[in-house]
Parts: sequence; C-alpha cells; structure tokens
Amino acid sequence: MYEIFADMHIHIGRSENGKPIKITAARSLNFANIAKECVTRKGINLAGIIDCASPYVIEDIENFLKTGEAYELEKGGIIYKDKVCIILGSEIETSEINDEGKTGSAHNLCYFPHLSDIKKFSNEMSHHIKNITLSSQRCDLSAYELIDIVEKYNGILVPAHCFTPHKSFYGNCTSSLRRIFKEKFDRIYAIELGLSADTYLADKISELETKTFLTNSDAHSLPKIAREYNKMQVEDINYEEFLKVLKREDGRKILKNYGLDPKLGKYHRTYCEVCKKQIPGIPPVTKCDTCDSRNITMGVYDRIEIIKDKKESKSPGFRPEYVYQIPLTFIPGLGQKTIDKLLEHFGTEMTILHKLSNDDIEAFVGEKLARNIENARDGKFEIKEGGGGVYGHLTAS
Repeated sequence: MYEIFADMHIHIGRSENGKPIKITAARSLNFANIAKECVTRKGINLAGIIDCASPYVIEDIENFLKTGEAYELEKGGIIYKDKVCIILGSEIETSEINDEGKTGSAHNLCYFPHLSDIKKFSNEMSHHIKNITLSSQRCDLSAYELIDIVEKYNGILVPAHCFTPHKSFYGNCTSSLRRIFKEKFDRIYAIELGLSADTYLADKISELETKTFLTNSDAHSLPKIAREYNKMQVEDINYEEFLKVLKREDGRKILKNYGLDPKLGKYHRTYCEVCKKQIPGIPPVTKCDTCDSRNITMGVYDRIEIIKDKKESKSPGFRPEYVYQIPLTFIPGLGQKTIDKLLEHFGTEMTILHKLSNDDIEAFVGEKLARNIENARDGKFEIKEGGGGVYGHLTAS
C-alpha cells in the first residue's frame, strides 16, 4: 500500500480544436494540458476529468493515446507518463422533484473505467440531452433513472457538490438523498462535499454516516486544480483501486480530506440578491435583515442547519481527518509569477504545501512571503466568509 493525492472533479474548457465544452471554464483546460498540469505542477496522482462524454473530448482522448505518451489500463483509467492516472468522467444534470413538489436540478459525477464504456454512455445520453458536446447539460432523467444507465456501462455515480444552493441534491432538491434514490440509496458509495462544506457540517446528517466523503477542486482553470483534494491509500493507481477507495474495501481508503475552510467557499453564508450583500446572523438565515426580502441565495451553512437531523456533528469511525488547506493562489502576497517561480524551483504544489520546511521557503521568497505561507499552513489567518457567489478571503489575525 502507498499514499497518493487525488482530485476527482476537473473540467475541460475547450477541445484541442477550440470547440467549447464547459463554457465557464478556461480555454487552456483541455485533456492533454490537465494531464501535464497534474504531473509537472500539482503533484496529483489520480485525476477525474468529468467532461469526457463529449464527442469532441473523446476524439481528443483518442488522439492523445496515439501520441504514445499515455495508454489505457486493463483495470481502468489512462496513465500519463506513469505518474498520473486519469479517470474518465461525465457531469450530468438531472431533473428532480424537490420537497415542495417543484422541479429542481442536481449535478452527478459519473465515472467509467474505459474509453469504450464512456463512448457507449455518451451515445445513450445523446438521446436524453439536447447537446451532448457540452458539459454539465441537463438531461430528461432523474438521478434515480440515471444511476442504472451509469452502471449499465460499468460506471459509478457520485452526487456532486451536494450542498451548494444551485444544482445540488441537498442544496435545492431534497433534505434526504434516500428520498431521491429510494432502494438504490446503498449503491451511492460516496458524495462530494463541495467548497462551502466540510466533514463537520456534512456529518450533521445521519443518512451520510455510511458514505465516503470526497473533497475535489471543481476546477474551471489550470491553477484551480487541487484547491481541494484527497489523500488515498491504494496498491496502484487505476479505476478499480479508486472504486475500492470509495467502498473502503481491502484496506483501500481515504486517509485525509484536504479542503478549503468552508468560510472561504463562495456559497457558505446566505446572500441577499436585492441588497447585494451577505446577511449576518446565527444560522439558519432565511431572509434579509435589511429589506426583509426572501430573494436570497441560501448559504450552505444555513441550509445544513435547516435539514440536519443530528443535534451534534458526530463522524463514523472510518471518517478521515478533514484538513483545512489553503491553496497557494489564496495566500496574500503570492502572485502568479511568484507561484510559478516556486513551482519551477521546488516542483509541485503538493511538495510546497506538505514537504518543504519554512527555512527552505524563506530562502527562496523572503521572510514576509514565507511567513504568509507558514501562517496559511498553520491556520493563522482569519477568514472573511464567502457567500452569494463571492469567495471568502484571508485577513491577518
């Protein structure tokens, strides 16, 4: 067994020939560039690219394999330079009936072992989605129906960013995943927490006590890869090992979840869309304290306080430590040029955040910036909470 770092939610912005895939993602995010970023700058060993059902991306993958730099594994996944295994995924938006009987929507991460599997999945989903070439498109299925199609092609379904106010199960569809998946609930082995939630918040919901928690970046640009990630214990890097991690089988497991402090997430607290401000107060906040409006974007913290069914957060024995990790891009004073120099000198972001001594960093960037990096690693910054689509930020304590 050995330890790896994994980020299982990375978007593709454009195909190699410039075709749009994820409209809101950077053009530089294509299959080949993500693989190279994970190896050369991030130090990620297992990467989930979740726009691989697009025919344009499938074509890019086939061309990438022809270069000889990457190859498919019998046990699933694509290996690049023997350093990173890419798991092929697809983010699908499903139509749900929420607790009030209205139509809601949620995102699902669907992972597949082989290119042939996701090609067949893409073909079938093209009958349920208006434009299969684009990412995260809404289909005419519920998640209850979608999971059968995913498993038909040897895949697994993981509910995405489960608590965000837009496009998530707990955020705008339901107070219970079991209500959505019914007798198929036990076939959900894991959920993704999202940037505005952590283990402490999620473990206020009793039905999640059997689920593995994933912390992923949902990266829309190359620098955002690994702003949240997981440390996993595996025997190899491939799809079968990833599946065992989610099921916690044969000693495979998540050792630590690394994520933003939820306060840094852009949907942590409730936001008034009329006054254009974050609403203060003890959660749950459900209306504006200034204009009394209920035209709000509900914060993740506030939403969980409404739907929780446990008085206190209590984690099951298998739950790993959740480590509040501040990515280099969030640290005050660290511009992109300095980050590039750090990466060029020391290697990957994982090395800088986990292995270097403070003296090593100070010798390269000076005392002030080294202290900022040290304070970020030690949690010595105060945080201005995020909300309404605006990230939180660090302030000196």
